[in-house]
Amino acid sequence: MLAKVKSTRVDSAYDRLKDEILQGVLPPGYQAPEPDIASRLGMSRTPVREALIRLEAEGLIDLIPRRGARVVAISQKDFREIFEILAVLEGLAAHAAAKFDVASDPLSGLRQVLEEGETALRAKDISAWAQLDDTFHRLVAGMSGNDRLHSEICSLLDQVFRANSVLLRLNNAPAARDATHRKIVDAIAAGEAEQAAELASAHRLSGLKTMDDLLRNSGLSYV
Repeated sequence: MLAKVKSTRVDSAYDRLKDEILQGVLPPGYQAPEPDIASRLGMSRTPVREALIRLEAEGLIDLIPRRGARVVAISQKDFREIFEILAVLEGLAAHAAAKFDVASDPLSGLRQVLEEGETALRAKDISAWAQLDDTFHRLVAGMSGNDRLHSEICSLLDQVFRANSVLLRLNNAPAARDATHRKIVDAIAAGEAEQAAELASAHRLSGLKTMDDLLRNSGLSYV
């Protein structure tokens, strides 16, 4: 029972801190000692420490001896590396999804996300669009049937979402249109693995150019 309570507290601290990092509440460069973070969350240090170790493993923070935790900034070089890796991994995921025995429910879920994304764009709700874009890519990764691939992609998508939270709001425009998303879904549904992979990879590389331009034009050196 005690172990379960501890695990619940660690998960709670992890979820709260991760959400604040991804949403920009704790901005890049934010740094605080462990006791201050624990006090801020209204929790003891032990679950907070374990949550911080998990966040460091995901590349969201750095743990600095005797100085606490610092939120990692994403530079233009980081962007390129993250998007180039995602282009390969998401291509693999889309290829696998098209060959996997995908039930109709996941495909319906993808199409529902696309519809909601288009609604968000019509309402000029960029924050909602960014969340739906993130959901779309996580769903495709999950449809690959490869748990390790899914996990790696989702870890990198956390970094992309952080960037979207800042840069897309500044630009007040999406990073990409949903037309390519629809082509990816159609290719997966038709079992066209090579086409799905090519579309997914090209889509991510196109997003890299957009985000690269946004970061440069924003005057920011990192987010």
